Amino acid sequence: MNILLRSFGLSVRDIFHPRILWLSIRPFAITGLLWLVILWFSWTPMLDFTKQLITESWLTQWLAELIVKIGWDGFRGVLSPYLALVVLMPLLVVSLLMIVSLTTTDAVLAHVSRQNTYREMQSLQGGSLLGSVWLTIWATGLCLLGMLITLPFWWIPPLFAFVPPIIWGWLTARLMSYDVLALHASSVERNNLTRLHRWQLLGMGIGVGLLGAVPTFFWFSSIFMLVMFPFVSIFMLWVYSVVFIFAALWFSHYLLFALKQHRQLPGESI
Repeated sequence: MNILLRSFGLSVRDIFHPRILWLSIRPFAITGLLWLVILWFSWTPMLDFTKQLITESWLTQWLAELIVKIGWDGFRGVLSPYLALVVLMPLLVVSLLMIVSLTTTDAVLAHVSRQNTYREMQSLQGGSLLGSVWLTIWATGLCLLGMLITLPFWWIPPLFAFVPPIIWGWLTARLMSYDVLALHASSVERNNLTRLHRWQLLGMGIGVGLLGAVPTFFWFSSIFMLVMFPFVSIFMLWVYSVVFIFAALWFSHYLLFALKQHRQLPGESI
């Protein structure tokens, strides 16, 4: 069976395990509390900034004019919070992914590595907590830079549902690959595996990003939901937490099985 499909199927099975579902609460709670504090102090200034951006910036003024031309005058009242959410949601997701990587991936990996397929694998500990933290900071910085460069596309439905997931996909692949292999693989094995499987890993990351973008697309496409922003945001944040826990499962199954196969090659056994 193809390793990609095999790992995906096992992840679908494991995501419904009670312990895994419970693990999705921790990053959700941490991220929710963090952004609750941030938005408590910044939501009003953020709305004021987007209102000014709409009226004075060429980047978004065309959008306001387009709304008038097509007869959506009623939408102008929610245009400012709508644009604020377009920028805010990717930041929420990136921060959640960072917290999942730093606080939860190890627990997910421990759950997977206890299964019979991987139980006898030797742990060479080619990574470290410091390495994980440094990679998280470095990769997240590049991710935020990519978001800044592609920012104009976020104002255009449905591009806002597809451009960020591609960037998140790259970030997911970078963070998950290191965290999953940090304990079991040597640094040489980790580098070899991430090089040999780089396109599969990137595709998995983008797939996870698109999976999370589906509910986001319907959220941003509904003006009614904007009125219920606090409640919808809580649900959306938990959905993304589950999606990233699923990503941790998928990368764990995929990379551990790939590592096992790699060690069975001539001259690669441990």
